Amino acid sequence: MSPSQNLPDQMIYVVDDDEALRDSLLWLLDSHGFAATGFGSAEDFLAAYSATMTGCLILDVRMPGMSGLELFETLQRRHCVLPVVFITGHGDVPMAVLALKKGAADFIEKPFNDKDMLDLVGDCLARERAQRGRLRQEAEVARRLGLLTAREREVLDLIVAGRLNKQIADDLDISIKTVEVHRARVMEKMAAGSLAELVQAVVGLDTQRKDGA
Repeated sequence: MSPSQNLPDQMIYVVDDDEALRDSLLWLLDSHGFAATGFGSAEDFLAAYSATMTGCLILDVRMPGMSGLELFETLQRRHCVLPVVFITGHGDVPMAVLALKKGAADFIEKPFNDKDMLDLVGDCLARERAQRGRLRQEAEVARRLGLLTAREREVLDLIVAGRLNKQIADDLDISIKTVEVHRARVMEKMAAGSLAELVQAVVGLDTQRKDGA
């Protein structure tokens, strides 16, 4: 992925207590057109952290004070969605594997190849961009659901359940004509071009909510 494909506000946050490695990594990223900034400790990053941050996080597993893994777990509790790449020494691989199981994006062993690191960063930025797109879409679907009346929501739920107009009319004890009117309003308010699009939007939102529960 080239920097020109990134969102302009995406930043790469490098957290490593090794100043030489941190500066080298920042230079590598900067020389390839990526926006990056560094922190010498997990505590420093946490002090600067904001839920509005976008991009990705490159994090050394083992640091004095708060470790990289502890920072990662703290960020998870804060519902941080930044993809995280761990930098590890050979002896820290088991710890990095544990982080992967907990949701980290990847890890890379020192000494690492520059191209491998750049490829990982590109993948993480693409992942974060896609995740942001999904969250925006889910928020829009939720907003539109909020526009429905109670009856329209009942009709929508039955549509998603696969019920036909006549069945919906019987279920709600209303006329088929009334069902058709509600159905048309639901399609309009949800900005759905087809029944399939409507169902996919609602089912997709329900699935994301269950996964996040």
